Amino acid sequence: MSTKRQSRPSTQVPPWREVPVPALRQLPWPVVARSQQLAAGERFPPHAHAWNQLVFATDGVLQVSAAHARHVITPQQALWVPTGTLHHTGALGAAAFRNLYLADDAAPDMPDHCVVLEVSALLRELIVELDRTTADHDPDYYLTLCRLITTQLRRQPRHLLHLPWPQDARLQRWCQTLHDHPGDERDMAYWANRLGASTRTLSRHFERETGMTLRAWRTRLRLLRAIEWLAQGRSPTVIAHELGYASASAFNYMFRVEMGISPLQWRRTR
Repeated sequence: MSTKRQSRPSTQVPPWREVPVPALRQLPWPVVARSQQLAAGERFPPHAHAWNQLVFATDGVLQVSAAHARHVITPQQALWVPTGTLHHTGALGAAAFRNLYLADDAAPDMPDHCVVLEVSALLRELIVELDRTTADHDPDYYLTLCRLITTQLRRQPRHLLHLPWPQDARLQRWCQTLHDHPGDERDMAYWANRLGASTRTLSRHFERETGMTLRAWRTRLRLLRAIEWLAQGRSPTVIAHELGYASASAFNYMFRVEMGISPLQWRRTR
């Protein structure tokens, strides 16, 4: 009896289609909310704001490149992007999110670097309420919401989970290849020969630019790709195969070590 082989989901990132950054010259209020949807494969071009930004995922998975690192934002999470930080946001699948734009003096205690925040149910509802409130009709209530939001922002748990991205053009191309094919097992010696450098030189250069060994960087890459795919509904078994693990149990072990819970437990929390 023959069996029909199921096609594997592609790990290749599709060509991005850039969409314009919404025009906003200044902030009329200390905090401004804006809803946004992105279709699969859409992203904004690299840009920076004269104010802070909170990118809050409400549905789908967002991929944000900012400050020489890549971040994966799933529902119930947000990325804090400080004033003047060059960044761009994209969606591999259809996604919806709310942006908060915050003046510097509205959030003086927030960090001066990008950080992923967990978003509590209370903060989520405050953001939704701000988005549907017309400031000019009830300025006192609007400003109260602004103060509550900035107070809550300081109370959200923070994560340092990000993927450092090199600035050297050759290393960028290499890292992009590994990002698109996270199951690639070719070692440093192969890539050193491919890039025209000694293994020692390439290893030293990579660690200087990313602050991580290749082994640690690959583990972080696979973890973040796993989070993307779990949020998209893929099974841990399929993900383990795509990431190059010999078995689902090996993938589950890595995920538990890094996240403290199993892949299925993580998905249930989302």
